[in-house]
Amino acid sequence: MNLLIKSATILDKSSPYHNSTKDILIENGVISKIDNTIKNNNNYQEIKSDNLHVSQGWFDSSVSFGEPGFEERETIANGLKTAALSGFTNLAINPNTNPIIDNSTTVSFIKNNAFQNAVNLHPIGALTKGCKGNDLAELYDMQQAGAVAFGDFQHAVENPNMLKIALQYTHSFNGLVLSYPQENKIAGKGIVNEEENSTKVGLKGIPNLAEELQVSRDLFLLEYTEGKLHIPTISTTKSVGLIRDAKVKGLDVTCSVSILNLLLTDDAITDFDTHFKVLPPLRTLADQKALIEGVQDGTIDFVTSNHLPIDIEHKKIEFDHAMYGSIGLESMFGALNTIFKTEKVIELLTQNKSRFGIESSNIKEGEKACLSLFNPKENYTFTTNNIYSSSKNSALLGSNLKGKAIGIVNNNQLITHS
Repeated sequence: MNLLIKSATILDKSSPYHNSTKDILIENGVISKIDNTIKNNNNYQEIKSDNLHVSQGWFDSSVSFGEPGFEERETIANGLKTAALSGFTNLAINPNTNPIIDNSTTVSFIKNNAFQNAVNLHPIGALTKGCKGNDLAELYDMQQAGAVAFGDFQHAVENPNMLKIALQYTHSFNGLVLSYPQENKIAGKGIVNEEENSTKVGLKGIPNLAEELQVSRDLFLLEYTEGKLHIPTISTTKSVGLIRDAKVKGLDVTCSVSILNLLLTDDAITDFDTHFKVLPPLRTLADQKALIEGVQDGTIDFVTSNHLPIDIEHKKIEFDHAMYGSIGLESMFGALNTIFKTEKVIELLTQNKSRFGIESSNIKEGEKACLSLFNPKENYTFTTNNIYSSSKNSALLGSNLKGKAIGIVNNNQLITHS
């Protein structure tokens, strides 16, 4: 692929062209020249757009599709197209398929179905067989097949000895363990945040304590084993504090937060709209502020869309019976860009990929072209017209967002809206 990107503002702190507006010439998938003006002597395809910006390719650390097993929710092919149009070049995909991604064969299936796509798909293998918490899955074999981490998506590891063994075992091959932060015996049958709003609407609540006990336990186990831990989608004030303290102690821990917990609070549940039934549950304004502060000071390493397509039959029903989840790839950039300055947003979307074993390509001459294209100043209302996913279960429908992805350049391919 040969391509000339015209008058693009480069946001890449590792690049000598950071914060400058340049032309970028790409030949055979490699950045061959960056200059103020580059003549298109070879009649290459040109990319021009109002307020065009480029950065390193974006990464999302927690994405779910449906295939295999739940293709009615989302296929791999359409999910990758959605990711590309949303500006993402790399995705870590959760193991919540049917069958569960808990062996090397299923990892290979996922990798093969994304082979030679513009978006790189990185499977997260299940930590335990069938995500049931009883026996460790084939962790080393899955890593050899291409798994980048191991975790039971939205299933807590109830047995502390199981997590201890997993952290010790993966230490031998530098594996990354994910542990969902919820103590199920405390959470009970709760489905929303336990607070004033849950009492008002009569829905059973999940207290902050359920998350914080699990985070505290997992950090103790991490210190004992000297392993490598990632805690996905924290949602409470005390969780931020616990992880901040653990990092000061030098523990090898990272964590993420869902964009919905940065943007919304549990005030959203008062209308019983099942779009807002998500895990972790939407918390209070105080928690929201603490999470934003945790992102700002670096305690929280990743912000994820937590993209989880759910078909209408399992979403448009009574709140108690609806499945958890919201899609989020399409709205991710615009939502983040309403909370933080654009330079911080790009940092959040591009940093720390190495935690999942993913290499970065800087915006320099001679580097592979792995780029996200976007306009950070376009204001719009997010509607179903902005959704490319097969499922339409977005908690941000009707939200006013700032900033739109234009597409990506990656793997010698260009994917844009036009």
